[in-house]
Amino acid sequence: MHVIVDKMLVGGRLFYIGAGTSGRLGVVDASECPPTYGVPYGLVVAIIAGGQKAITEAVEFAEDDMEQGWKDLQAHKISANDVVIGIAASGTTPYVISALEKCKENNILTGSISCNPNSPLSAAANFPIEVVVGPEFVTGSTRMKSGTAQKLVLNMISTSVMIQLGRVEGNRMVNMQLSNEKLVDRGVKMVMEKRNMTDYEEAKKLLLQQGSVKKTLLNHHS
Repeated sequence: MHVIVDKMLVGGRLFYIGAGTSGRLGVVDASECPPTYGVPYGLVVAIIAGGQKAITEAVEFAEDDMEQGWKDLQAHKISANDVVIGIAASGTTPYVISALEKCKENNILTGSISCNPNSPLSAAANFPIEVVVGPEFVTGSTRMKSGTAQKLVLNMISTSVMIQLGRVEGNRMVNMQLSNEKLVDRGVKMVMEKRNMTDYEEAKKLLLQQGSVKKTLLNHHS
C-alpha cells in the first residue's frame, strides 16, 4: 500500500481497471472514497470495459478488446505518478492484461487482483494479489465467491491507503462528507465526544459551519 500512498503524495492517482463483475466492483470502491474519506473525485478512478453502460448492462466482447484498456487509461492522461490495479477473477481478461502490459512499458506501477493461481494477469503486474477461492457454486459465476473476495481486497487497499493519507482518526471517518442527516448526526456525536460537549445543537452548528469533523476539531477549542 505504501507504493500507492507515495505516488499520491506527489500528485498521483489510483486506477482500478476491470471488466464485468470485477469492473463493477472497482466502480463501487472508487465511488465510495470521496464521501467516506473526503478526498476529491478523481483521486481513485475506476475504469470498466464497455464504459458507463457496462456498469448496469453487459457489453458484448468488451473484455476481449486488447487495445481499449490502454486507450481508456490514456483518456485520463495516465502517467508514471499513477498506480493501476487490474481486476479479473479469472486472471485471463485480455482488456485488463493488455492495459497492465502497456502500463509496464510506460513505467507505470501496477497491481492485480485475481482468483486463479499463476494467472497471466499476475504475470503482467508488479504487485499481484491472488485470492484462490475455488470453484463457484454456479460454475463460472464469478460474481459469487470471487466477487466477494475481490471486494474484500479492494476494501483493504483503499482503507489502508486512506488511513496512511491521514483521512481517518482512530477508527473514525473524520473527513466524511456530510451528505445526509445520518452522517451529520454521526459527525455531531464525534464532535461532542472529542470536545466533551453536552449541547447537541451547539455541536451541530459548529460542525455545519466547518464542513467536516476534522476541521471542527482543529478549529474549535472548548
